[in-house]
Amino acid sequence: MEWLRDHALETWLGLAIVLGVAEMFSLDLILIMLAAGALVGMVAAVLDLHVAVQILAASAASVAALAMVRPTMVKRLHGGPELRLGHGKLVGRQGIVTEDISGLAPGRIKLAGEFWTAEPYDDTTSITAGETVEVLAIRGATAVVHPVARLES
Repeated sequence: MEWLRDHALETWLGLAIVLGVAEMFSLDLILIMLAAGALVGMVAAVLDLHVAVQILAASAASVAALAMVRPTMVKRLHGGPELRLGHGKLVGRQGIVTEDISGLAPGRIKLAGEFWTAEPYDDTTSITAGETVEVLAIRGATAVVHPVARLES
């Protein structure tokens, strides 16, 4: 125990370095929080506090970092805009009908510079050429659309 008291500063610093390097391999932000706790233990050693107080300070700092800092860091790292790939990015966009669409016969729309086969969301709806439609879903190579309401003047 006397050796630990004499070399507490080096021990805490070494532990912080080892945990920091290990974090580079795990990347789950747990070991870096423990390394921060070890640095708090090192500060307690610099202040020449008892070894038990150093351990308690390091433990408290580690738990606090895991409970308060890590969740917000993980949210920031894993958050961001939703990435929509492929045809899913067309859902919600508007297109122009180029061939009449009805429940009995699919038509065509121009959507994002491409021509798509389209069918109405509601089978009883008929949509004439020139109307604006909104894409509700993509099923295979067919867009499921619904007419966009227009204000009558």
